[in-house]
Amino acid sequence: MVSREEDLVLSNLPASRAQQQLALIVALLIVLPALLISATGMQHVKLAAVDALVPLYGMAMFVTDSITAALLFTQFSIAGSRALLVISCGYVWTALVVIPWLLSFPGVFAPSGLLGGNSSEITVWLYALWHAGFPIFVIGYALLKNAESTQRLRRFSAIPAILSSIGITAAVISAATYFLVAYQTHLPSFMLDRLNFTVLWYYAASIIALLTALAIVLLWLRWKSLLDLWLMVVMLVFMTEVLISSFPVSARFSLGWYVGRACSLLSGSLILFVLLYEITMIYARLIGAVRGQSRERGARLITGDAVAATIAHEIKQPLSAIITRAETGLRWLDRPTPEFDRAKGQFAEIAADGRRAVEVMDGIRANFKNDTRLRTWLDVNALIEETLTLVQAELQQNRIFVRTESNGELPQVIGDRTQLQQVLLNLITNAIEAMAAKEGLRTLGVRSDVNENGGVAVSIADTGRGIKPQEIEQIFNPLFTTKPDGMGMGLFICRSIVESHGGNLLVFPNSPQGVVFQMVLHAGTPASA
Repeated sequence: MVSREEDLVLSNLPASRAQQQLALIVALLIVLPALLISATGMQHVKLAAVDALVPLYGMAMFVTDSITAALLFTQFSIAGSRALLVISCGYVWTALVVIPWLLSFPGVFAPSGLLGGNSSEITVWLYALWHAGFPIFVIGYALLKNAESTQRLRRFSAIPAILSSIGITAAVISAATYFLVAYQTHLPSFMLDRLNFTVLWYYAASIIALLTALAIVLLWLRWKSLLDLWLMVVMLVFMTEVLISSFPVSARFSLGWYVGRACSLLSGSLILFVLLYEITMIYARLIGAVRGQSRERGARLITGDAVAATIAHEIKQPLSAIITRAETGLRWLDRPTPEFDRAKGQFAEIAADGRRAVEVMDGIRANFKNDTRLRTWLDVNALIEETLTLVQAELQQNRIFVRTESNGELPQVIGDRTQLQQVLLNLITNAIEAMAAKEGLRTLGVRSDVNENGGVAVSIADTGRGIKPQEIEQIFNPLFTTKPDGMGMGLFICRSIVESHGGNLLVFPNSPQGVVFQMVLHAGTPASA
């Protein structure tokens, strides 16, 4: 998980192994064909002059380098790194120097260029400034990047720093252009004629190649980030452009010159592609994080609803019993001859129901906290008998016949008595409610047995309306209910309790009608203790 906004910038992102392999493949795909052309000596082959290519090339370089500079300035405004400011200025340099280069190039806007004088000479000098300047900016970036922790610019100075950097870069290019136009007659000549270069150019190309090589070495020695990796690829392609278009023979509109322009376009676009890709990936991660937060918020709300519904559901039973017993006790006292002993018995039952409500609350808290309560050895048959006693009045009131089948050899289980009794009470109460509105024979089957794995299986079967096949998949989901006044928490709680004991709660249709819930518990081992 990203912890700081500075970690989102390209100069701080580490390069993965896959990205390193991709960078190597891209570099080889660009450099190897150029080396093949150079090895076969084809780079000096003269090709037709395509005049429209130069302005298209210049405009493409201006647009791609301008966008790259803008994105890098954005990264600088986040990280405040001087190194990022320097490399951003490098792309501003390459974008802006293209303008006078295009204006001076013979045949683009005018036969002899728009800057006057010997425009071919001015074009080559601007090209030399262009290609010598960019490696110097990369060298500056490589030298500053390791010291950025102590040389970060303050956030509030980002915009003035960007504007002043652009202004200084533009001023230097303007001054250089003015100097070249004003003093071109005093400058050494790079051109023999309109197409061919003098020996001086080879010295200039060698210096540019050496500066580029130095930038690559410094980047390699100080390589830390994804930006460092791709800048090395950029500089490698950049050096390929210089070498193939200059050696052994340099001439405009030769195969080497055209290949050099292609390398120039690729080297100018690589960082842009990487920036756009990384921004897209960060945007995708941001969307994923927002969606995750939304899901988490929804889950939290559902959990809150579930907790509230669980408390209401579990407290409803003892509270109803307390009210009933209190009303009964009052009736005993309101008689002409109060029956204190019977009323006292009801009040004792009220106290017992109150304690059971407290135990239920503790059980709910334990379930949601996933705590392990104090568990003891339990006789499941005795627990079933005790639970049936608790609902005896409801069974009689609804004329439900109870059929029990108990395995006398049932092993004991380790569990929470209150929680497991709560499960049985919920399942039996559900069975009673399912059969209450049904005409005909109403039978509650309670069966305990040893399953094939040696565990204890307790089945609660009713002859009610049953469950639809599509409801079985959701029957244990929180807040899902088939009853008009149900909360949808009873079976969810039952399953949670059984699973917390290492067991399982199953449901399947009863034959010929109704439904069977089966609680399976491990025998003899405290599964979740």
